[in-house]
Amino acid sequence: MDLQHEFAQILARRTFLGRTLGGLGTTALAGLLGPGSVRGAETDDTRWPGVVQPLHLPQKAKRVIHLCMAGGPSHLETLDHKPKLAELHGQPMPESVTAGQPIAQLQGQQLKILAPQHPFEKYGQSGQEICAKFPKIGGVADELCIIRSVVTEAINHDPAHTFMNTGSSVSGRPSMGSWNWYGLGAETHDLPGFVVLTSTGKSGQMQPIASRQWHSGFLPSRFQGVRLYSKGDAVHYISNPAGVTADRQRDVLDAVGALNRQLDASIDDPEIATRINQYELAFKMQSSVPELMDLSSEPKHILDLYGAQQGDGSFGTNCLLARRLAERGVRFIQLYHRDWDHHGGIKGGIEQIAGEVDGPCAALISDLKQRGMLDETLVIWGGEFGRTPMAQGNGRDHHQKGFSIWMAGGGIKGGTSYGQTDEFGYHAVENVFHVHDLHATMLHLLGVDHLKLTYRFQGRDYRLTDVSGNVIHQILA
Repeated sequence: MDLQHEFAQILARRTFLGRTLGGLGTTALAGLLGPGSVRGAETDDTRWPGVVQPLHLPQKAKRVIHLCMAGGPSHLETLDHKPKLAELHGQPMPESVTAGQPIAQLQGQQLKILAPQHPFEKYGQSGQEICAKFPKIGGVADELCIIRSVVTEAINHDPAHTFMNTGSSVSGRPSMGSWNWYGLGAETHDLPGFVVLTSTGKSGQMQPIASRQWHSGFLPSRFQGVRLYSKGDAVHYISNPAGVTADRQRDVLDAVGALNRQLDASIDDPEIATRINQYELAFKMQSSVPELMDLSSEPKHILDLYGAQQGDGSFGTNCLLARRLAERGVRFIQLYHRDWDHHGGIKGGIEQIAGEVDGPCAALISDLKQRGMLDETLVIWGGEFGRTPMAQGNGRDHHQKGFSIWMAGGGIKGGTSYGQTDEFGYHAVENVFHVHDLHATMLHLLGVDHLKLTYRFQGRDYRLTDVSGNVIHQILA
């Protein structure tokens, strides 16, 4: 048999076997995980070891949980107390503060100062000032470092999310979760190294979230984040159809793998080796994902702590799933909760969403701590930007010049604050903390020098922090 005829037969068999897999879920999962182009996947071990070997620095955190409050939480009703706004409520905003500044929704309008809509209280031995609508987060205040001087470079939702995730407002760069997985690998054989969960608040405000926020960009596509659903099937087509057993599926995958390896030996295409790896991971996920999502093994007091219920798709359930993912070796876990875009009715809006996120965030910190996991888990809470101190009604606009986040665990100095905005909460004026600084500090805690984790693309070495970014040592334990 000549080589051309043998090659044609291989392709024909592969086509037949590939089509028989259509209902098994592995094709859909492999497509979701991406074709990739990374060598070294010729074995059945689906765990990527990471390119940073050995680590550049002592590692303080093994993983990251990013609690992304999509829509832009108002720092003035959460973490940054500004009594001056109450004194000047209803008065025109001084032009000296806003002149020449980008304002997303209030162009041409009379800018009037809006007082903080809820009181602040001091919490913990550290006396951290936090909005009184978040008393449970206040209860873990001594674990938090509140950063009140964050700045970003985009003022609308999509580019601001893109900048927070990738360090660039231009789509197409790898997300920070993908950089983490690529650089450090993961400690799991049967789950992706980067997992995303989403939830929506009760008001139903659906700020758009695109899958490109967790995309691998120009990194090999095996490092793309995988979205799991906490309501319904966790992954589309995860279950086998009637009449298909795991053993039968295993036989088919072994046959496809053998044919793929034979073809790879002939044409030496790195994508083929990665595809074998992704089929194997997809097969393992059919067992690991249902077990992950099944909360029946969790005691009642833990479910109550998070406010979690099996399959309800809530932020509380996602926080519990984040802990379970962390226990199973996932490197980067990102939770989006949408309902923070308070252009109007911010007083009631904050009160409502506080009831949705306050308890679960505190539960995650407490649960990780009592399990001995907080010291090696970096938790980051915040949105893509903040909110303006002025309004044209009873809400606040997008704001990029100064806002707040908090960080906890994983080498962070708890019970502290860093940076300040001016008396209006408009400009970051002390210890300005750029998004690039956040990324540099995160990688530092993971044992990675942000200047050294690079990937060559189109003739240039790229990194998560682009051409800037500093490790902020003052917030480190």
